[in-house]
Amino acid sequence: MTTRTGPQTYPGASQAHRYQGKFGGDDMEVNVVVLHTTEGRTLPDYGGGASAPTLTCVPDFAARRLKWWQHFDIDTSARALLNLAGGVETNTNNVCQLEMVGTCDPATRAKWLKAGLVQDKDFIYWPQAPDWALRDVAEFLAWMHTKHSVPLSGPSKWPAYPTSYANGGGQRMNDAAWNAFRGVCGHMHVDENSHGDPGALDFAKLLAFAKEAAGAPSTPVVEAKYEPFPGAAWFRKNPRSAIVTALGKRLVAVGCSAYEDGPGPQWTEADRKSYARWQRKLGYTGAAADGWPGATSWAALKVPNV
Repeated sequence: MTTRTGPQTYPGASQAHRYQGKFGGDDMEVNVVVLHTTEGRTLPDYGGGASAPTLTCVPDFAARRLKWWQHFDIDTSARALLNLAGGVETNTNNVCQLEMVGTCDPATRAKWLKAGLVQDKDFIYWPQAPDWALRDVAEFLAWMHTKHSVPLSGPSKWPAYPTSYANGGGQRMNDAAWNAFRGVCGHMHVDENSHGDPGALDFAKLLAFAKEAAGAPSTPVVEAKYEPFPGAAWFRKNPRSAIVTALGKRLVAVGCSAYEDGPGPQWTEADRKSYARWQRKLGYTGAAADGWPGATSWAALKVPNV
């Protein structure tokens, strides 16, 4: 099999954190890009490189660009995927891996916001990534398409985290699908793995930007309209957020208000009682209509993006 036929370094990527000399790797002919999120705000150490991807991109908010670090050659296997003994190959299955600094976890987003951090200024929440960040990732995908023939296509299912963990959204490939796959996917799709990143990434928009950058035909980009489900545990922490206000306004709009005042940004018993009315309106009963939001009822409510 022919290997390493394209350029091996991504233009502009820093080579200051290379791990190939320490860990080696297998020669490949890449035909897949796997997208990860680091779940942090800075360039990781990756255990000294023991779990490093091919590249990492870190947001430079002042410049509204991503900074790039390359850890392995494009056609050399990286180390960020789980690979079980006796099963399919993962890291060495012609895969280039990109870690995107930021989070896909609504609970992490909520924690950072509560700590006073500002989304798109101090961190990226990748399901709501700003266009400049998506375009920089798209430029990389376009380069991988033109220089390494990676198809600008991928799975249709990109469920939100934590539904995406393991195979909660039915998105993960089995052995045969993984071995046959060519294109762009998330860690959430890779066989033998359980991680759910990068969550509800706007993959349609990302591909549209990539095709535009590559000069390929694209489809119109549709802006995301609705707020991703922040997770059941988030509400039990009595959050204060614009998301709560948007939720309350939707509950009023659908005739499920139990508010005497508001709604407002602080989660209160009035929000829970209002949401319970919404759950009963959907046909839920008993403990399933206790007022604590779940992913299915949240999606049905269509809370606008904030």
